[in-house]
Amino acid sequence: MRSTLKNSNVLISGASIGGPALAYWLARHGCNVTVVEKAPALREGGQAVDFKGETHHTVLTRMGILDDVRRLQTGGADQQFVDASGRTLAVMPGEFSGGDIEIRRGDLARLLYERTASSCEYVFGDSITSLTETPGGVHVTFERSAPRTFDLVVGADGIHSNVRRLAIGPESDCVDFLGHYYALVELDADFGPDGRIYNEPGRMVAVGGPKAPAFFVFASPQLDYDRYDVEQQKAILTRAYAGMGWRTPQVLDAVRGAKDVYLDSISRVSIDRYAQGRVALLGDAAYGNTLGGFGTGLAVVGAYVLAGELAAAGGDHRVAFAEYERQMRGYAKVAKSGNAGPFLAPSTPARIRMRNWTFKFGFLLSLMLKLTDRFATDIKLKNY
Repeated sequence: MRSTLKNSNVLISGASIGGPALAYWLARHGCNVTVVEKAPALREGGQAVDFKGETHHTVLTRMGILDDVRRLQTGGADQQFVDASGRTLAVMPGEFSGGDIEIRRGDLARLLYERTASSCEYVFGDSITSLTETPGGVHVTFERSAPRTFDLVVGADGIHSNVRRLAIGPESDCVDFLGHYYALVELDADFGPDGRIYNEPGRMVAVGGPKAPAFFVFASPQLDYDRYDVEQQKAILTRAYAGMGWRTPQVLDAVRGAKDVYLDSISRVSIDRYAQGRVALLGDAAYGNTLGGFGTGLAVVGAYVLAGELAAAGGDHRVAFAEYERQMRGYAKVAKSGNAGPFLAPSTPARIRMRNWTFKFGFLLSLMLKLTDRFATDIKLKNY
């Protein structure tokens, strides 16, 4: 249908979770939406993501996808911390790492894409190169496509957001490195269906769990490398895990033959605004905290709020963006603190034991679960 809103032609950068979720709501509100994605096609696979609490369930229900998400859920299996001989030291319950509903990121992305492909324009294999705001819109140039002008632009392009860099400032001014890296690797080798996690000080390797067939977290100074060079990332992992015990040598052998490797820093976005003029930020681009456990929920709720406020304001982006920030600033405060690196890869044997004890004492685990539930529902959703 034709929009009655001002500013109804919207460009979204990023086709993972937040971008298609926002596209869904904007299209329902009558906007003409274009989604540009740097990758040549929809990204399959990837780590498991999760939803927890009434707020997340409400948004998924209003999108009409809750049943589909449940149908595609992984099951949130328990994971075992083991020593070098494979003996179980502690068990991480599925509800701790997987929330109420856990689903592979690629499955969720495909579901959102299928719900929006007929109502929105998707452009894969392209990226924004410049944003120039004019009195009536934003003039956008691309790596491959011809320049176009949109009423509004939204960056839903992750913690290394290109849109944020162009509209607000360089990544060095917006993102804090937290001293660790993580890697997700799709393996052909089978290390079993049950999740096993092994730690040595400053290093963690996990196989068979929900995040990916192989999941790594390690302490490191900030690295200079190409995030799109798979072989370079394999070399970094090989160096970082040299000499590690348990089954790590066999896992590294399998990594050398893997086609899909994703290595990135554990970092936190720290910015004083979610919008600049006609450009807004959504999800990890605005309030990312790597492996913090709330990124997907924040992105999906943020998409609902941003689109809803644009509709409520009749398309007036100044009013809508201010109200979006007011609501999400409080809800996203959970992403402003915390660092998953020292929890997943403790720095000393004593800290590893303390982390494991967390899962042995029920009252500590219960307290942590209650806290995550409170953070996940700490917003009053409007019914737009």
